[in-house]
Amino acid sequence: MCKEPMNLSMCFVGVIWSIFIILNCVNAFSFDYVLPELGSLSRIFESKVVLNVKDYGAKGDGILDDTKVFTDVWDIACSSKVKLRIKIPSGCSCLVGPISLGGPCNSKVTLEIAGSIIAPSNPDVWNGNDTQKWLYFHNVDHLTVKGGGTINGMGHEWWATSCKTDPENALMFHKCNNLVVENLIIMNGQQCQMTFTTCDGVKASGLSISAPASSPNTDGIHISESTNVEVKDTTVRTGDDCISIVSNSSKVTVTRIVCGPGHGISIGSLGESGTCDQVYDVSVREAFLSNTENGLRIKTWQGGTGFVRNVKYENVWMLNVSHPIIIDQYYCDSSKACPNETSAVNVENISYVNIKGTSANTEAIRFACSDVSPCEMLYLEDVELVSAQGGTTTSFCWEARGSSSGTVNPPLSYSTYASFLKQIISSSSHLISYKRLSLSEFHTVRSVF
Repeated sequence: MCKEPMNLSMCFVGVIWSIFIILNCVNAFSFDYVLPELGSLSRIFESKVVLNVKDYGAKGDGILDDTKVFTDVWDIACSSKVKLRIKIPSGCSCLVGPISLGGPCNSKVTLEIAGSIIAPSNPDVWNGNDTQKWLYFHNVDHLTVKGGGTINGMGHEWWATSCKTDPENALMFHKCNNLVVENLIIMNGQQCQMTFTTCDGVKASGLSISAPASSPNTDGIHISESTNVEVKDTTVRTGDDCISIVSNSSKVTVTRIVCGPGHGISIGSLGESGTCDQVYDVSVREAFLSNTENGLRIKTWQGGTGFVRNVKYENVWMLNVSHPIIIDQYYCDSSKACPNETSAVNVENISYVNIKGTSANTEAIRFACSDVSPCEMLYLEDVELVSAQGGTTTSFCWEARGSSSGTVNPPLSYSTYASFLKQIISSSSHLISYKRLSLSEFHTVRSVF
């Protein structure tokens, strides 16, 4: 023991020298003995940080209900101060009813789905539960959901009685910041397949999302009141919008998306019932849409306020799309006629660059903008949309103000005053030239995905 301050340094040197001597006295046999023990400790530690649902009583046969097991395992993971991983192993099909998995959690949680999660096929199972949610994650930061497995919403019975009032969300993330969702198969959601609401920092990638083309209201990815959202390398085949971006969302990037069948990539609807909605800083690039009802769509109701601003569509290919480019400020999804209103959601600074493909209808571009709030700063560059049937294509402009450069086919006549402008183009040489280019372009796009 060192009592004198002047001897502290000598004491420290002595301790270090003692440790050195002890280490040198340990022979090779001792290390050979110790290392396997360290490996055992590592395996024990690994078993503690991975929570296999089978170890906690999950039957995983797709018949018996595993909902309570999921709740129990989630509570363990969320309350732990050590980062834990919940694992659904390959071959495990867990039947899970409506469930709420909430935070805040004490550490980062990962849900690894190598097997599958299956919803009850009968909507009556919901009983008094919130019918708007099946797998509901909320108030969980730094959550990761991944694994290469399947989430199956078993939505067929829901589709038979589908109603747009209080639609069911299959997989929903609410107030989940710094969220990662990757490498999953999401299919047959009751209605919306996957929803992000009030999230900040979302990375979604490597997803395969599907429901039959006839399934109603089955949006693939629905983004609401969220910011800093990145969706990439994903395929969506569904009965409604492949991707919908609504109410007060911003800084959304959509890259390398395959869409179809479905209703395309939509911003809106916005402004319903006089609401104030804002969507801005949206980028959609390197997308391929085939056999969809719409391509790139912005839709707003009359009577709303707010804006859609700073949206760029770039490098988008379309095949047999019914309405390739559309801005509709007179959107009215109602059984009754919607009245004319004196306010509108502003639409401004929207650009379309290198958009090519075939239109299933004669009208390939439609800008139906508001009389009281015309579309401003529209920009088209190298846009070439020709008829899938080999005829001519047309454009429609109403109160649309902007500019173009490069080849724009069909050409536009931007509005400088309230007028009806419709142009029909006829250029067979242009059509033949595009067909020669489109075949190689489409093959290139498909090879990427």
